[in-house]
Amino acid sequence: MTKPIIVQKFGGSSVANIDRIKAVAQRVLETKTKKNNIVVVVSALGDTTDELEELAMKLTPQPPEREMDMLMSTGEQISCALLAIAIKALGHEAISFTGGQVGIRTDKSHTKAQIETIDAQRIRQALSENKIVIVAGFQGINSDNDITTLGRGGSDLTAVALAITLGAKVCEIFTDVKGIYTADPRIVEDAQKIQNISYDEMLEMASLGAQVMQARSIEVAKRFNIPIHVRSSFAKEEGTMITQNSSKLEQISVSGITSNKKEAKVTICAVPDKPGVAAHIFTEISKVGVSVDTIVQNVSHTRHTDISFTVPRSDLNKTLKAAEQIAQKLHAREVLQDNKIARVSIVGSEMRSRHGIAAQMFQTLAENKINIEMITTSEISISCIIHEKNTDKAVKALHKIFSLKD
Repeated sequence: MTKPIIVQKFGGSSVANIDRIKAVAQRVLETKTKKNNIVVVVSALGDTTDELEELAMKLTPQPPEREMDMLMSTGEQISCALLAIAIKALGHEAISFTGGQVGIRTDKSHTKAQIETIDAQRIRQALSENKIVIVAGFQGINSDNDITTLGRGGSDLTAVALAITLGAKVCEIFTDVKGIYTADPRIVEDAQKIQNISYDEMLEMASLGAQVMQARSIEVAKRFNIPIHVRSSFAKEEGTMITQNSSKLEQISVSGITSNKKEAKVTICAVPDKPGVAAHIFTEISKVGVSVDTIVQNVSHTRHTDISFTVPRSDLNKTLKAAEQIAQKLHAREVLQDNKIARVSIVGSEMRSRHGIAAQMFQTLAENKINIEMITTSEISISCIIHEKNTDKAVKALHKIFSLKD
């Protein structure tokens, strides 16, 4: 009888030093003794990814993306080899692989590659030999045999993709918190752990700033209906299950509050107000590999209008360069930027059937003297762009007004 497969992913804080690597090795073996086949995906040790990026930035503000992938992928290779060594020291066979070695094939987009196929034959062979398989997260290989990386948090995507390919019964994501919370517990002391959450709600929360999981990994898990268990590396208790539907008969209207301080606002002033201009602007922005989020176009009274939009702060420089070229072609005026903004959002699958949620959010921010610069909504979320300095105050106030505590 074939043993069930469990995919476990351990984040950087879980393998930050030798003692933690030993603890992870012990935890993996505890799962293995329950007669499961185990595939482990690991992130880079602690802050290694940030440290490697810093080194590159000391050489040039815009290092080549291919070389960044070569550099950044080394962090995960170190941690997966060390974990394999630790497991072997405890008396069990283990083998470590890079993403390329287990057949994770991606497109040619460096730093934000998308997985196209996974062969996984070497994983299956190792499992048949009763070995624990350790895979370096966050990376793959393209058709030119160049190393590619999957974007920040990409080890989550590696784990989910392997779980799908191998037919795993669950994908466990181990991190430094005990699950998904109603708000960041570092900001809101009485934030509550959520027992069950739907893919849609988790995807929205991840997209809007919750830092527990990569949004792309949730999208893939939802598409293939792979249950995800987010839990702590440092405690044995159950965490949060992410599945198709949460188990509650009727949920509260707002499930969580998120914030994101990693965005910037760009405004192109006095753009000609005529058909096709917006399409031209955002087509050109997309050509430099930037994803635009919130967009606001002011009402025109003079046949010219200002267009503002938000982008990831890390993409601000190349966005400004593209925007200056666009403004010149369109004979618009100056391009303005603001890198002191933040996004605060409320998320809940029941919001679509409840009235007055948006008004309550806006009223709460107003009462706390927090100005709203931009607003965007979806079926299950409302986001406001505010000044960065008001982020924590906004999150605390919204968490309290929507009663997200026991």
